[in-house]
Amino acid sequence: MLKSKRLAPLYKSLASYFPKPSRGSTVFAKTSSVRLISLRTMAKSKFEYVRNFEVDDTCLRNCWIVVRLDGRNFHKFAEQHSFTKPNDDRALNLMTRCAQVVMEELEDIVIAYGQSDEYSFVFQKKSNWFKRRASKFMTHVASQFASSYVFYWKDYFQDQTLLYPPGFDGRVILYPSNQNLRDYLSWRQADCHINNLFNTVFWNLVQKGGLTTSQAEEKLRGTLSGDKNEILFSEFNINYNNEPLIHRKGTALVWKKIDEITTKTIKLPNEEKGKEIVVTRTRKKVTPLHCDLIGEEFWEEHSEILEDDS
Repeated sequence: MLKSKRLAPLYKSLASYFPKPSRGSTVFAKTSSVRLISLRTMAKSKFEYVRNFEVDDTCLRNCWIVVRLDGRNFHKFAEQHSFTKPNDDRALNLMTRCAQVVMEELEDIVIAYGQSDEYSFVFQKKSNWFKRRASKFMTHVASQFASSYVFYWKDYFQDQTLLYPPGFDGRVILYPSNQNLRDYLSWRQADCHINNLFNTVFWNLVQKGGLTTSQAEEKLRGTLSGDKNEILFSEFNINYNNEPLIHRKGTALVWKKIDEITTKTIKLPNEEKGKEIVVTRTRKKVTPLHCDLIGEEFWEEHSEILEDDS
């Protein structure tokens, strides 16, 4: 054990960095010639002024807080990990699993929507999580999602080694009204449709039509959605409307109440053997849906998501 005399120079050196305690404040005690400085005193060091450089990033109140994540350089990541084109269900399901983890950890999220290599998370209007600091929303969502992607990779890509950890960039957007929020989600779903239709035609032209990527891109230049649908049907006998909903609509994650039925063994007094009874418990669970978010049906069925605009 070190003696106090040997520690004295160290304490004297440290003490020079901290202000003297105010009168009447129990902030230190003396042991031999050593002054012990409490944590309360140490918290108010002369360096504390640097906190003034922090920017106030509090989100405006009564606004929906949306955090959108996008995969960083995921085109390269998909190539190096041999993703199936135009859609790899393993990758899509892995993204959804990560989003479910985020929602389960951060229960103020009322709905999430994902497609391709992106996911959007919508926090309650009245959320006061981390005092509504945008940096906290973004960093918590991004770190939880990215770590989950690595953690659950092996569950979806059993035969593919993760060559390097992926990265995700994030942004925070505020929407003051329910209509603004609905329009945002409609925009992301419309983007899903546009991109998936193009990719479906493009990769059929390459994989089945024998065109190079440059030739396929040139053939699709200037085409409208009707033209692309015609190419799919006339050349490859594919009706785009019959493609999987997860590819055409993306994935919405919502909270749903479910009944879980389990058996429990109870032992009554004066009974040697226990008796099994069936127990039903209702709890909320994050549930994936592949459906239209642009029309009214979804919002009528899940009216609890939107808060009163008044």
